[in-house]
This record gives sequence, C-alpha cells and structure tokens, in this order.
Amino acid sequence: MKLSIVIPTLNEAERIGALVEALRRQDPDSDILVIDGGSSDETLSRALKAGARALRGVRGRGQQLALGAEVAEGDVILFLHADSTLGNGALKALREALADPAVAGGNFRILFDGARRFDRWLTGFYAWFRRRGLYYGDSAIFVRRSVLEAIGGIRPVALMEDFDLCRRLERHGKTVCIEEPPVVTSSRRFEQRWPPRIVAGWLLIHGLYYLGLSPDLLARIYNSSRRPHDRPKPSGS
Repeated sequence: MKLSIVIPTLNEAERIGALVEALRRQDPDSDILVIDGGSSDETLSRALKAGARALRGVRGRGQQLALGAEVAEGDVILFLHADSTLGNGALKALREALADPAVAGGNFRILFDGARRFDRWLTGFYAWFRRRGLYYGDSAIFVRRSVLEAIGGIRPVALMEDFDLCRRLERHGKTVCIEEPPVVTSSRRFEQRWPPRIVAGWLLIHGLYYLGLSPDLLARIYNSSRRPHDRPKPSGS
C-alpha cells in the first residue's frame, strides 16, 4: 500500500522542513506532496530540500487539496495541515487500520497545543464531535483513493471542503478514528480571539451551511469572524 501525504501550505517556511523530515522518518517510501497557495516566503524551496514534491497551486485550501489528490501517487491519501504534527508511529497505525479492507478511511484523535482552558475544551469538543461521525481537516483525514474517486473527490470550494468530505466519507462506509498516537495541531488561529465569539461564529457558519448558503459567501463571513477581537470590557472601564 503506497501512501500519499498532501500538505496544503501558505507561508509555512518555518514549519514545513521539519514536518516533511519527520514524516519521512516515519514512512520513508511515502509520497509527500506540498501544494502551495502562493507563499511569499521559502516554503516551496524548503519543502523540496526536505524531500517533498512541491507544486504551486491556486490559493484556497479546497483547491489545493483537490490538486494534491489529483497528482498523488498513493493508494491511500492523507490530508495533513502544515501546522499539525503526527506522533511517532502514526503512519504505522494508519497502515494497520487500513489492513481491514472494509475501512474506507478516517482521521486521528486531535489535541490542541495551546495552554488556555479553551484549548483543552476544544480537544474535548472535537472528541465529542467525532463520536457523532463528524470531523474537520485539522484531524488529518485519510481515505483510500478508490473511495475518494467513488464519492466524487475533493470539492474545490472556498470553505467547508473538509466537512463536506467527511460527510460523504461517512455515508460511503466504515471509518476509524485512530486514538494513539493523536495528531497535535497548533492553536495559533485562536490566539487573541474571544472564545464565545469563536463558538458563535462556528454555529453561524454551520447553520448557514446546512441552509445551503454558497461556500464563497460562507468564506467571507468566516474570514470576517476570524479577525482578532478583544474581549468586551466591563462597562465603565
């Protein structure tokens, strides 16, 4: 079984080299693909130096993942975010999970690396979410190529491409969540943001998604909600 690892990037020069090298140590024969969305730093050159194949694509994670899936050489494709790391033995555990031919794909248990109470809450929330058959791309989704083709591939939409993939994958057949080792992902996107506002934004985006709002409009709303906001000050301060 040949494994392809697709990593979408945008200005990840500080991380990408170490990430590719760590993956190569775990699985020397894997096909590691870095699909860049137009970085202005040395992401592409450092990815190549570390031993990955690297391509420049159109900016937008959905389009980058779709391109990666198209050019991947493996029988199994793992989609991994550049700010996430897989613990030692993770790729071996993935291969063991897929030794069962009934398994179509799945993801990894996720841990957030931040020290805030909110980061610990996120780790618990993601576990609760996964028990309901739902997950996002930062939990390192993997899928057999034959299954990905059967369910229509990665849809190159502006937002929710990972959630869309997981829903189609779950409807297709059996999936697994690899508990150990987990994927550890950065909490950087939540820094300087007020947790209640983050959760409210998620609820809004998911509600509008289920109502059928276009991914382009969802992306504009989502990007607006991600701008750093200070927690409201008490009155009189």
